[in-house]
Amino acid sequence: MFFEFGIKDFIDILLVAFLLYYTYKLMKASGSINVFTGILVFILIWLVVSQVLEMKLLGSIFDKLVSVGVLVLIVLFQDEIRRFLLTLGSHQHASALVRFLTGNKKEKLQHDDIMPIVMACISMGKQKVGALIVMERNVPLDDVIRTGEIIDANINQRLIENIFFKNSPLHDGAMVISKKRIKAAGCILPVSHNLDIPKELGLRHRAAMGISQVSDALAIIVSEETGAISVAWRGQFYLRQSAEELESLLTKES
Repeated sequence: MFFEFGIKDFIDILLVAFLLYYTYKLMKASGSINVFTGILVFILIWLVVSQVLEMKLLGSIFDKLVSVGVLVLIVLFQDEIRRFLLTLGSHQHASALVRFLTGNKKEKLQHDDIMPIVMACISMGKQKVGALIVMERNVPLDDVIRTGEIIDANINQRLIENIFFKNSPLHDGAMVISKKRIKAAGCILPVSHNLDIPKELGLRHRAAMGISQVSDALAIIVSEETGAISVAWRGQFYLRQSAEELESLLTKES
């Protein structure tokens, strides 16, 4: 028996394929790809048992498991779901729509705001002083800011270097820059448990990756071992950035 296949069916299949692909990317980024594969296998078995073989008893058991499993998945993957909604809400067009409706304008960092950050990172890299700087974008980082010491100062190269000086009490935490101000230092960031992160990258890199996975923030890392400058953004690393590359990235994405 044939069935009609129209443009709506094509769009339906395309959207489902896109949803599965995006879910796969989120699971892979969070190191939960095996769980994702297990869920797909379970769904296939459930469809075969209930729809193809029409086993009533086993099918009813699977139906109960599926109904409860939705709540279990929400609990297990709450971080991934939150990340998906943040990514959706922080999309360029969505953010522009929200700013238009609320009347709020995004304060874009200018060249004079970016260069002190770049110069401070280059200077600390040469001296092999470890640093972690988080640049807030569309998603507010108030919860992160509250974990540190409030500074609320102008962006200044010497201030940044003094905060991350090895004997400074705030050098171990992260600095948060928001709305053209250094809001806080010594902040605690969520650490990524992604198993794909190279082992030679330390805790600062994992913390930078963690904040980039749960928000749209851009995190700059200066390695204490090598002095190399890296950036974590949208769940990806941009390693060994030069001064020009770092300036270009901050200018483009801030």
